[in-house]
Amino acid sequence: MPAVFVLIWSTGFIVARFGMPHAPPFSFLLVRYLLSILCFVPWILLARVKWPQSRAQWLHLSVTGMLMHAGYLGGVWAAVKAGMGSGLSALIVGFQPVLTAIWLSYSLRGSGQPGVSRRQWLGLLLGFAGLLMVVWRKLTLGSVMDYVTTVNMAFAIGALLSITIGTLYQKRFVQPCDVRSANTVQLMAALVVTLPLAWAEPEAMRWNAELAGAMAWSVLGLTLGGSSLLYLLIQRGAAASVTSLMYLVPPTTAIMAWLLFGETITVATLVGTALTAVGVSLVVRASPR
Repeated sequence: MPAVFVLIWSTGFIVARFGMPHAPPFSFLLVRYLLSILCFVPWILLARVKWPQSRAQWLHLSVTGMLMHAGYLGGVWAAVKAGMGSGLSALIVGFQPVLTAIWLSYSLRGSGQPGVSRRQWLGLLLGFAGLLMVVWRKLTLGSVMDYVTTVNMAFAIGALLSITIGTLYQKRFVQPCDVRSANTVQLMAALVVTLPLAWAEPEAMRWNAELAGAMAWSVLGLTLGGSSLLYLLIQRGAAASVTSLMYLVPPTTAIMAWLLFGETITVATLVGTALTAVGVSLVVRASPR
C-alpha cells in the first residue's frame, strides 16, 4: 500500500501541470470534487456503507476535507498555475514530515517523551538548505513554466501547512469509519469552500483531450485511489511514520517531470533534493531512546 500510494501521489503534480494550461485551478478542482462525489455516492448506496454516526464526526471530517482537499490541492494547483514547476512544488510540500515530526516532538514535551533532539534540528537545517539550493536556481535560471515568485511560493507554503495540519487533525480527532463515506464527507466540505473561489475566477475551462485526461485521472486515480489510501494510512499508522512517505514523492515527481516536460535536473537540483531527503529522514527516524 505505501509504495502504490507514493506512485499515485507523485502523479498529482504532473496532472496539475497537464491541466493548468487549459483551466483555472479552482474551477478544475470544483469539477473534480463534484465528479468524485458522484462516483462515491452510488458505491456507498450499493455497498450499504454506513455514514458517520455523530455530528462531531461530520464536523471533524469536514475540517479535514477543507484542509486536505481544498487547502492542500488548491494551494498546489494555484502554485503550478502561477508558474511553479511540478518538481519544486512537490519538494516544498514534501517538507510535511519535518513539520509533523517537530510538532509531535513539541506536543509530547511534559509527557515523559523527549522533545526535538539535536539530530532532528540538524535534519531540519539540512532540509531547508536543500530546499534553498533548488529555489535559488529557479529564482535565477527558471523557465517560463518553472520559476519562483512570491505568489506561487505563498500558494505552495499554504498547501504544505494545510496537508500538515489536516493530517495531524485527522489522526487526533477522526474516529475510524469507512473510507468511502469519510472521503465523500471531506469532498463535500471541500466543494463548499472551493465554489466561491471558482465562481470568482475570470478564466473559463477549455475542454480538450489533455484536460479530459487530467480530470479523469484526478477523479479515478488521485481522489478515489490516492486520497483513500492516505486516509487508510493515517487511520492505521502513526502520523509521523505515514508522513515520512512524503519525502519519497519529490524525487519521484522530479523524474516524471523530467521525462514528460523536460524540467531541468541539474547538479544543484540533485544535491538539494538529496539534502532535503537526508534532512527529513533525520527528523522522522525514531530516536534510539
